[in-house]
Amino acid sequence: MSAGPDHFATYVENDDAFTGRSYYQTSEKAHGCETDREYFICDVPPDLPEASRWPKLRSLGMTVNRTIRNGKESIEGRYYILSRKLTAKQFAEAVRKHWSIENSLHWQLDVTFGEDQCRVRQGHASTNLSLIRRQALTLLKNEHTAKVGVKTKRLSAVLDEDYLTKVLIGK
Repeated sequence: MSAGPDHFATYVENDDAFTGRSYYQTSEKAHGCETDREYFICDVPPDLPEASRWPKLRSLGMTVNRTIRNGKESIEGRYYILSRKLTAKQFAEAVRKHWSIENSLHWQLDVTFGEDQCRVRQGHASTNLSLIRRQALTLLKNEHTAKVGVKTKRLSAVLDEDYLTKVLIGK
């Protein structure tokens, strides 16, 4: 049996199918849409193909997000491998925290570096620029002598070589 959609479909339809299962659901209305999220956790099935590739594998997780926006419904599923045993509620909190951090990073890159406005698309240039932006963001965030925002730190680094040195060397 695989641990993909069929594994969880059986889990959802048959309460006795798997041991160690857990379920949690949330609903919210915000920003003009309604979202229902379902979180499923179950033990790793003994016949999971290639389970040895993940020596710390402890549980499998799945989320199903059902969103209604402007009268249109979309359903999205995501699958996770977990190195810890979690309840479905703990899993939900971890997933939401991960996406919160991810969304915050993208917002910061867009506000500070205008990443969404970048039209570089040739070869590996867009990937390379993204890596440079992320590294620059990390350096700027790690510089703590100036008590200002990242965007102001970036401008200060452009205008002041001594401050740029502080940012790059970390001293």
